[in-house]
Amino acid sequence: MTSTANTETGLDIDTRFEQPATETQLQRTASALREKGHDVEVVDTAAEARTVVNRLLPTDKSIFTAASETLRLSGLDDDINASGRFDTLRPTLMRLREEGRFDEMRVLGAAPDVVVGSVHAVTEDGRLLTASGSGSQLGPYSFGAGQAIWVVGAQKIVPDLDTALRRIETYAYPREDARAREAYGTPALLSKILIIDKEMFPGRGTVVLIREPIGF
Repeated sequence: MTSTANTETGLDIDTRFEQPATETQLQRTASALREKGHDVEVVDTAAEARTVVNRLLPTDKSIFTAASETLRLSGLDDDINASGRFDTLRPTLMRLREEGRFDEMRVLGAAPDVVVGSVHAVTEDGRLLTASGSGSQLGPYSFGAGQAIWVVGAQKIVPDLDTALRRIETYAYPREDARAREAYGTPALLSKILIIDKEMFPGRGTVVLIREPIGF
């Protein structure tokens, strides 16, 4: 059985990275993340993750949602940005972008109270990797946000750092490139990769691991 597919522009996609981790791998990863300072919740489905995140989110603090297929597919993007329940920054950020006020956009998005998003790979020893074109979510992920919540499908769990980087280059990036070309008519950029090895501030980071695959 082939382990590759191709985008319309000819990029190879390593479809082996679509397979969810085993329960043993998932629990090993959850334990490693906890040892590295993150809170971790393990759930069966995206619907359960949606419930967990809605419970965790404050209604009186600013929330920045990183662009994420996981948030979109789970319904969390609409919960946060369209429900009216939360003090969400994204509508203002999009307005600033449309008006060409990019410096104001950069400043507003740099230090939200809470950032919600996903990552592109999680190693079994507890490292979180996120790729980005602009890097807009990487500052809040790393330090700028007072609280970070990542929602992660089990297919993103990989054995080690080398495999995590390979997953980004041969699976997440080509999938995002295909999405960007369809949505915006432009290719995606793989400009920056953030590796979070551990969290030094207790309670700052929460990883919600989902047993089923979602996002890329």
